[in-house]
Amino acid sequence: MIYTVECSFTDPAAEDGWNAFYSDEKLPALISVRGFLTSQRFKLSEGILSAPTYLAVHTIASEGVLESMDYRHNGGGNFAKWQPMITNWHRNIYRGVDLFANVTNDHRLLISNESGDVLRAFGFQVQHLCAIGLDRTPMERWVAISGNLPDSAHHLKSDGVCIYVPMGRQLQSDSTRSTNRIP
Repeated sequence: MIYTVECSFTDPAAEDGWNAFYSDEKLPALISVRGFLTSQRFKLSEGILSAPTYLAVHTIASEGVLESMDYRHNGGGNFAKWQPMITNWHRNIYRGVDLFANVTNDHRLLISNESGDVLRAFGFQVQHLCAIGLDRTPMERWVAISGNLPDSAHHLKSDGVCIYVPMGRQLQSDSTRSTNRIP
């Protein structure tokens, strides 16, 4: 199942420090938690104004992972000194994808909270996610991964699609790497 954490950050002067903390400390701590299989961060490139700026997508083995002492001990749900600067924070658990794909730097993550039709119209392979835990907002999402967007895709934003760029490579647990033989 997929665990997402989304938020915006209100202090531009501290944003580089926030991103270093999240990418260099928090994600590695989370991927060390038993039951976390993959973790990757994204930043909104284009999308609706109300969309959170940052998105972390994790593959987890089960909902119980988020209730474990291991998760709590390794920073789960805690942003320490950054907490007062975080807004528009949402956490969700989705079913529909067993293992979230690695989105490389030359690709984009496309997300629609309305329907997969607009993504399918461009020929993207679309995966449907359905919320089963935590905030459950939004209840459904449609995701696709794209390389170069066609010129005709410039209106995706007006169709409610958010386009996210990866903020680094996908982290994978040791068990995920050995299972998928990913270098």
